[in-house]
Amino acid sequence: MLEEALYEPMRAWLEQYLHDKYKSAEIITVDSHSERLDRVLARYDVVNEMANDIDIQIDVLGIVKQRNTVKLFFIEAKKTRLTLRDLGQLWAYCKLVDPEEAFLLTSSDLGSLNKLLNSFGREDLLDFGEGKKIKKMRVGKWDVVKNSPVYNSLVPKV
Repeated sequence: MLEEALYEPMRAWLEQYLHDKYKSAEIITVDSHSERLDRVLARYDVVNEMANDIDIQIDVLGIVKQRNTVKLFFIEAKKTRLTLRDLGQLWAYCKLVDPEEAFLLTSSDLGSLNKLLNSFGREDLLDFGEGKKIKKMRVGKWDVVKNSPVYNSLVPKV
């Protein structure tokens, strides 16, 4: 299976997830893996200065527009065992753009991140955000049959 085959099922899941969470908002979800984030955001009239002219390509992007606020949601998809490099890529994007939520999902397994996150309990590696609102990236497995995350694999547990 190619990584690209994961994008549409993950986009569909994210759309439902956001509709369930933000019932009265405008929800936009896109497979954005082949385009820079600033260009995708511009297409939906969203301005994020930190994304301008930076080569950030998010696999699946969610946008929630509610009143005068815009919230972004990221999914990075992998079909291989996860590595610290995969986490670092998403972490850098999160530190720059500060999405509301971010997911690193694999159709394989947590790889070396399993040891770091579950055995050593290093959930601090998932932290991003500023000030009083520290957020955590969510890392887990993707079920290719159910087309949804394997919820009990997600770190941190919610």
